[in-house]
Amino acid sequence: MSAAGTDVRTATARVLARCDELAALSASPDGIERVYLSPEHAAANALAAGWMAAAGLRTRQDAAGNLCGRLEGREPGLPALLLASHLDTVPDAGRYDGILGVVLAVEVAARLRGRAAELPFALEVVAFADEEGTRFGTALLGSRALAGTWDEAWWSLTDARGTTLAEAFAAFGLDPARVGEAARDPRDVVGYLEAHIEQGPLLEDADRALGVVTSIAGARRFSCTVTGEARHAGGTPYERRRDALCAASEVVLLVERTARESGVIATVGRSQAFPGAVNVVPGRVELSLDLRAEHDGDRDGAWERIRAQAERLCAARGCGFAAEEHHSAPGVVCAPRLQEAVRRGIAATGDAEPPALYSRAGHDAMAVASLTDVGMLFVRCAGGISHAPEESVEPADVALALDALTAAVLDLAGGDLVGGDLVGGSAEVPAGIPAR
Repeated sequence: MSAAGTDVRTATARVLARCDELAALSASPDGIERVYLSPEHAAANALAAGWMAAAGLRTRQDAAGNLCGRLEGREPGLPALLLASHLDTVPDAGRYDGILGVVLAVEVAARLRGRAAELPFALEVVAFADEEGTRFGTALLGSRALAGTWDEAWWSLTDARGTTLAEAFAAFGLDPARVGEAARDPRDVVGYLEAHIEQGPLLEDADRALGVVTSIAGARRFSCTVTGEARHAGGTPYERRRDALCAASEVVLLVERTARESGVIATVGRSQAFPGAVNVVPGRVELSLDLRAEHDGDRDGAWERIRAQAERLCAARGCGFAAEEHHSAPGVVCAPRLQEAVRRGIAATGDAEPPALYSRAGHDAMAVASLTDVGMLFVRCAGGISHAPEESVEPADVALALDALTAAVLDLAGGDLVGGDLVGGSAEVPAGIPAR
């Protein structure tokens, strides 16, 4: 085996081992759960900071709790190319969503350390503190802080224990009054690249390891309430019932039907009936609704149809329907120059015409797009499964992703910097990387 092949095998094993190390930092004894401003968040930042330092990066935690590591370019103080993803998780998570992108970025920086004097920009690796929104219900808090789009209204958000975001900041050792210091100046950034598992089955179905992301679906999220009347289950005849759960069930089916007909993606991921007794007709049901599409107009049109028809369906059962929007993010188109760099990066690994696909899942890149141009590289995940313990990647695909991301950075730095061995990597997948 060549020295290059040995290097990529070692680097890939290190990337996967680090994903395993982060998986052990969990608030749950039975799965992975790591949320914003928690002890596990602090531990993950400390662990990743050690890896960044070993890669030659100067590290710091910003005013929003994001971990940042910087490698200077050919002269100090140059604007930076950001390589980033997130370290927080959903409940009962997998070990690669977000995490793989951060660890790959650290490894790319380590590879390029010896050639930093040739780079026309600095490299910064950013491990975002809150992408999922698990604790406070609003996603992309870390990347919005970096992008300078923090909303002061968020300070009153509460977690399941009633702790406000402002209180959690203080308990973590952060000063809410200084969160604006996390915002980057657009003049200090040249672009943003994020590697991420696909979280869908398209690459696997096409038997391809990597893909170029063209755009990211815009998302809207709602808390919906169906209100009827709670009454005794035995004593209330059907013609007198205003059963909120029956009406809500029709709304759930309406959501699915409308999404299929409109070509958008809509999910009711949570529902709860009140008062929740076995012998009481439900008087109120609370539903979540996640709605997304490649084009914002399609998403918004689907929502208007869902809302109008839900009101009619509920009224027919003597119930009311109300919805409160608590998250809205416009769709984002990846910059053509960054799409091309990712395409060239993947081509350097042997796939001359990598597939292009839009992301149906949201990512930190959506928030960063208000600061600078963004680009993304997708990595195949087994079965397209994500946000679940079964989340899985192939080591050979991770090896290709490492080479592709390295090559994309060098392409942006100037095509003549791309060497045949991708800075110690290898365009060929080395033998001996075990299945996982």
